[in-house]
Parts: sequence; C-alpha cells; structure tokens
Amino acid sequence: MLDGNTDGEAVAVGTPVDAEQAWRDLQRIRVPQERVYDEVERSASRKPGATWAMAAVMWGFLTVISLDLPQWGVWLALAGYCAVVIVLARVLHLRSRVQLHHSRCDWRVFAAFVGGAIATGGTVLLAGRLVEPLEPTTGALIRATVSVAVFLLFVGPVTRWSTGSLRARAGRRAAEGAGR
Repeated sequence: MLDGNTDGEAVAVGTPVDAEQAWRDLQRIRVPQERVYDEVERSASRKPGATWAMAAVMWGFLTVISLDLPQWGVWLALAGYCAVVIVLARVLHLRSRVQLHHSRCDWRVFAAFVGGAIATGGTVLLAGRLVEPLEPTTGALIRATVSVAVFLLFVGPVTRWSTGSLRARAGRRAAEGAGR
C-alpha cells in the first residue's frame, strides 16, 4: 500500500507485525515442503526392489530377442516387454507416496534419463557386436547379463545425484524469490 509516495516505494502503514507470529507462519509453510524433500530423497535411496524388477524384465527381454526368432517373434517380445514395463511403472507410480510437480524436474532428471538410455543402449549394441561369433544361446546370456549389470551400476548413483540436491535447489529458488 502506498501512502502518497510517488517514487513507487512501499511505505510501512501503521499495522504492527508480530515477528514471532511471522516466524511461526513461515515454519508452518516450510515444514511440509521439507517433508516432501525428505520423502523424495528417501524414495531415491529406497529398497532397490523396483530396480531389480526392472533389471529382471530387461534381462528376460534381451535374452529372448538375442535368440534367432522370426520377425513376428521379435515384435511379440517387444510388445510383451513394453506391456510389462508399463504395468511395472504404473504399479510403482501408485505406490509412491509423493509426486513432484513437473517444475521440480529440471535438467538433472532429464540428463539422468538420457544418460541411462545412452549407457544401457550402447552396452546392448556393443555387447551384441562382441558376442556375434558365439552361439545364440551363450551370446544372448552374456549380452543380457552385461547390459543389465551396466543398468544396475548406473541407476543407483544417478538417481541419487538427480534427486539429491532438490532441497538445495529449492533453497536457491527461495533466495532468488526473496531477493526480488
């Protein structure tokens, strides 16, 4: 509210502000936000059941498509893999206790997704080239095992990296907002 000041500066009106009440109000807002960040960090380092389930599905898919299948068999395996991954993602999504707003998913989440796709996909292709001289069954097992091992080694640290600094980023955003 402006009191006749033409410079555009806000002038304090005679309303007293209780500093302790203002601090309690701020904490009442901040505490639920901190709980959200705690839950996101906890879910990023949760029990690895979802990671192991995804790895098992990936291993089975890579083993099946590495065999000498007819074209319709490859498409059937791909459709089955996609269906299982979608069901697994849906179940895990329903089990999660907290969901971040899309504005909290920044470049780190995108970089983790792209990096994982490149690392895992590159390993699948490279392992496929390296095991070509072997018989299909042995080559399929080696290719699937190496690719899933890379996936498992990549997922944990990258997930913690992409979600670990949410609290720090939120603090920076709040400081930037307060500085305006």
